[in-house]
Amino acid sequence: MSEIQEAVRSRYAGAAKQLAVLPRDSAAGCCAVDGPDCGCAGSYSPEEMKQIGLTDAVSLGCGNPTALAELSPGEIVLDLGSGAGLDVLLSARRVSPGGHAYGVDMTDEMLELANRNRDHARFKNATFLKGSIDKVPLPDASVDVVISNCVINLAEDKGAVIQEAFRVLRPGGRLAVADMVELEALSPEVKRRLDSWAGCISGTIPIEEYRAALVGAGFVDVEFDVHATQMLPDVGKVGSAYIRARKR
Repeated sequence: MSEIQEAVRSRYAGAAKQLAVLPRDSAAGCCAVDGPDCGCAGSYSPEEMKQIGLTDAVSLGCGNPTALAELSPGEIVLDLGSGAGLDVLLSARRVSPGGHAYGVDMTDEMLELANRNRDHARFKNATFLKGSIDKVPLPDASVDVVISNCVINLAEDKGAVIQEAFRVLRPGGRLAVADMVELEALSPEVKRRLDSWAGCISGTIPIEEYRAALVGAGFVDVEFDVHATQMLPDVGKVGSAYIRARKR
């Protein structure tokens, strides 16, 4: 495991331990656990959250990819970097009946928490897999939709992650992710800091570089929508973006 991977794993293992002791109806939100680095939780419907027995306190994301994905009953969904399982459980509910939601995560503590949340919500169509997002333990062309929430920026090789998303998608499949992007060049010093990388800052890349990686992997109809920005004095500027693309 590289230094960056270990920094990310350690940070989110710690976050999982903090989330595990929060009451299930906590309104603390991700900022109380992880700070404002990742833009905090997305706009989740209170009604949906009530139906899965959780609040957005378990989200460490920067948006709501389940709404972006426009999921339908019967679809197979994969969440890259599924954390405590919020987006997987929301997806499982939306693709029922007949569909299934998978989450892949490399952090044992997050997988344990996600499985507890699934069991509490009593979902039978949600599965959490241990693995890295650049080597997903699923076959080629096995899912209809790939989602992710503020995770791809954490990867050292984002091109490999995007190619892996393309691999597991069926023809016509959709990519719908929320992620952090670099809007103004970050200082070289920040780019080298492991804590800033694990905090969703240093690993961000410019939109055009992100777009090129998607197009290079074979995706079409690539769209970016920056819905929040964060100016970091003497560091640079990042933003939360919704990103959509399609496998032809």
